[in-house]
Amino acid sequence: MNRFFKELDRIEFIVTMGCTGRCRHCSEGSHEFGGEHIDGAVAAAAVEQICSAYGISSLMTFGGEPLLYPETVCAIHRAAVKCGIKYRDVITNGYFSKDNKRIEEVAEMLAESGVNRVLLSVDVFHQETIPLGPVEHFANAMKKKGVLTEISPAWLVSRTHDNPYNTVTKELLEKFAGRGFEVGDGNIIFPSGNALKYLSEYMNETTAENPYEDDPENIRSVGFSPDGSVLGGNIYKTPILEIMENYSP
Repeated sequence: MNRFFKELDRIEFIVTMGCTGRCRHCSEGSHEFGGEHIDGAVAAAAVEQICSAYGISSLMTFGGEPLLYPETVCAIHRAAVKCGIKYRDVITNGYFSKDNKRIEEVAEMLAESGVNRVLLSVDVFHQETIPLGPVEHFANAMKKKGVLTEISPAWLVSRTHDNPYNTVTKELLEKFAGRGFEVGDGNIIFPSGNALKYLSEYMNETTAENPYEDDPENIRSVGFSPDGSVLGGNIYKTPILEIMENYSP
């Protein structure tokens, strides 16, 4: 076992960088959609390989908008169930189709694959370009399937900071809370990508750091990119355990 993974307990997949939103707070920038996404079978195999050597307690799929490729997401989560991973999350903006029948079909797929929590990105920034109707329909469909659906907003500066963006976000959250949905803490926007470009007037008021950065000498979460890249290697070329064995900061 590589000593740099002694506290490893989590796996994350960026399924695709393609997104249905064009959010001004996005840390990645424009999210131009090129159709690239990780292969579900290869990703699932990587999950099983990691779990054969390490005790993994949580797995997350996100993007971009991961549910543009629900079959891929479900393949990954089925592998997580097979491996006994307890916490299996999806982060989504909830807008991957305008067709209610397709939305319900995907909700059923997610539930059957073993997803046990959906973190739904609802806030002023997402709703600038994403219609609320399909998002609400998806949330209701997941709730009917018995999957915990938690509203996860993005806050500007802090959750309690008084600014016009947070005010609108709170109004949106009240709408979902009134319908019985849990509202989580969400996240604080950090200065990167579009946020730095469009919200710079607020960036000097926040000390928020990138919450997705790991200590390179103490990797707690193995994160895969849509092209299969991970830890300086690529699972399309090299088995994940070999990549991990040879990893050095």
